[in-house]
Amino acid sequence: MSTHRQIAAINYETAARAVAIAMEVGESHGVKTVIAVADPSMTLIAYGMTDGATPHSAETSRRKAATSASTRRRTGMIPEALSITLPLATGSTLTTVDGGVPIFFDDVHVGGLGVAGGTPVQDAEIALETLQRLGARTEGMLK
Repeated sequence: MSTHRQIAAINYETAARAVAIAMEVGESHGVKTVIAVADPSMTLIAYGMTDGATPHSAETSRRKAATSASTRRRTGMIPEALSITLPLATGSTLTTVDGGVPIFFDDVHVGGLGVAGGTPVQDAEIALETLQRLGARTEGMLK
């Protein structure tokens, strides 16, 4: 019997690179973004806020990152049946607002990326483009 388990988690260097890429992508879309990256335990690993971004987007990006890191799903693709109960059951720690995506390299899940600052559609576009530029998997995340 094993006494422990090993969990893959995004490292700071990759998380910081994801934040930088997402901020560049957001700028190219004309969106003042706030970016959060969490590991699978929902621990914040990296964070960035574009000058002029709205303050409430800070918490929104963290919740999107935590949700995708925990559920391994794009936040906008969480089943409708959970759209109210998930935030309520977690004290609003988790969200179903689009703009959060899980981070996979090949089949290894390492965390979640949360983008806030634009509309949910814009945030999701920025998140998906960030995954592509980062070299992470995007299959199964398109609606």
